[in-house]
Amino acid sequence: MNHGLETKLLRHEEEEVEGSLIEKVWTESKKIWRVALPGVISRVCAFGTIVVTQSFIGHISDIDLAGYALVQTLSVRFVNGILLGMSSATETLCGQAFGAGQHHMMGIYLQRSWIVDLFTLTILLPLFVFGTQVYRFLGEDESIAVSGGYISLWFIPFVYNFVFSLTIQMFLQAQLKNMVIAWLSLFQFAIHIPLSWLLVYKLGLGVPGAMIALSVSNWFCVIGEFIYIFGGWCPHSWKGFTVAAFKDLVPVVKLSVSSGVMVCLELWYNSVLVLLAGYMANAEVAISAFSICLNVNAWEFMISLGFLGAACVRVANELGRGNAKAAKFAIKVLLGTSIAIGTFFFVLCLVFGRRIAYLFTADERVADTVSELSILLSFSVLLNSIYPVLSGVAVGAGLQGIVAVINLVCYYLIGIPTGALLGYMTDLQVKGIWIGMIGGIVAQTLALMYLTWRTDWDDQVKKSLERLNRFYVKTADDITEETSN
Repeated sequence: MNHGLETKLLRHEEEEVEGSLIEKVWTESKKIWRVALPGVISRVCAFGTIVVTQSFIGHISDIDLAGYALVQTLSVRFVNGILLGMSSATETLCGQAFGAGQHHMMGIYLQRSWIVDLFTLTILLPLFVFGTQVYRFLGEDESIAVSGGYISLWFIPFVYNFVFSLTIQMFLQAQLKNMVIAWLSLFQFAIHIPLSWLLVYKLGLGVPGAMIALSVSNWFCVIGEFIYIFGGWCPHSWKGFTVAAFKDLVPVVKLSVSSGVMVCLELWYNSVLVLLAGYMANAEVAISAFSICLNVNAWEFMISLGFLGAACVRVANELGRGNAKAAKFAIKVLLGTSIAIGTFFFVLCLVFGRRIAYLFTADERVADTVSELSILLSFSVLLNSIYPVLSGVAVGAGLQGIVAVINLVCYYLIGIPTGALLGYMTDLQVKGIWIGMIGGIVAQTLALMYLTWRTDWDDQVKKSLERLNRFYVKTADDITEETSN
C-alpha cells in the first residue's frame, strides 16, 4: 500500500527522536506547526470576514449592529457549533486512517460527512427563515428582533458553505495538505474587504451589500478547495464519488452526534450569555459591547482552533500508527506552545482594551462598556490557549462523548447559573455574566486536564485500530490479493 511522501517523512523523523529533549521538542514542533499554522491562518481569515462584515454593518446602523450580533452569536454560532462538532468525526476518522495507511478510506469518510452535515443543516434552516419570530420568542427587543430576522435571511447562503469548508479542511489537514486552504483563505480575506467597500459604499447597498460580500468571499474558498481535491492533488485519498459513502452511516452518525454535542455545547455557551445580556437594561449597548468582546475573543480563538486541529491530527495519526508514547509527547509540546502564544495575547488585550471597540463602533457608551470588560477578555484569551488543545486531544482519540458530558456540567450547571446570578442579583451586570462564563471554562479546563492525565493511551491505540477495521472498505487491490491467495 502506498503511504505517500508525507507519511515517509514523518516516519523518518520518528527514527531520529533518540537525541536530546531539545531535539525531540524541535522535531515535534515542526510536525505541529505543519498542521497548526495553515489551520490558524485559514480560521483567522474565515472568521475575519465575519468580523469585517460586522464592522461595516456597525458603521451603517447601531440597530443593525445589534441585529447582526444577535444572528451571528446565536443562530450562526448555534449551527456552526453543530456542524463543526459533527465534522470533527471526520477529523478523528481521517486522522487515524492516515496514520494507519488506509488513505482511500479518507475520501469515503469525507463524502459521508457531506451527506450527514447537509441533511442536518437543512433541518436547522427554519432558524434563519423564521429569525424574527425566534428572537421575539426569546424576548429580545422588537427593533433588534426585526433587524436580526432580516439579516438572518441573508445568512442562509453563507451557512451552507460550512457543510463543505469545515469537512474539507479536516480531510486535508489529516493528510498534511492544508497549506492550500491557508492560501485560499488569505486570498478570500484580501478580496472580502474591497468587495464589502464596493457593495456597501460605492454601490450603496448597505446591509445587503455587506452580506453578499460575506457569502461570495466564503464560497470562493470552498470552490477553490473543490478544484484542489477533484483536480488530482489528492490521488491517494480521493478516488471519486462512490456509493460506499452511503454505507455504515449509522455508526458515523453516532460519532458525529457525540462530536456535535461536544463542540456545540461549547460554542452555544457564549450564545446563551449574549441572550442573557439582551434581557438587561439598555440591551442594545449590552449586546453590542458583549458581542464585540466575544468576537475579539473568538477571533483569537481561531488560533486556538488551529492548535485544536493540530492536537487532533497528531494524536489521531500516532494512535493510528500504534504509537502511544509519541501521542503523549505531542500533547505536552502542544500545550506548552499554545500557552506561550496565549500569554502574548493576554498582555495585548490588557494594553489595547478600550481601543478595540472603535474598530466596530463610534458609540461612546459601547466603547466604555468594552473597556470595562477588557480585563475579563484578557483572561478569556489566556484560557483559550489551554482547553481547545485538550479538546483536540479528545477528538483525536475519539473521546467526544466524555467531553460532551464535561461541557454540559461545567458550562450549563456551573457557568451559566453563576453568570445569571452575578449579572442579575448584583451590580456587575454584563461583567457578572462574563465572570460566570470564565468560571465554567476554568472548571472545564481542570476536568479535561484530569481526563487527559488519566487516559490509558495504550488502550486508545487498540480502540482506534478496532474502529478503523470496523469501517474499512476493501479496495480493488485488496480483493485481487485475496483472490490470488
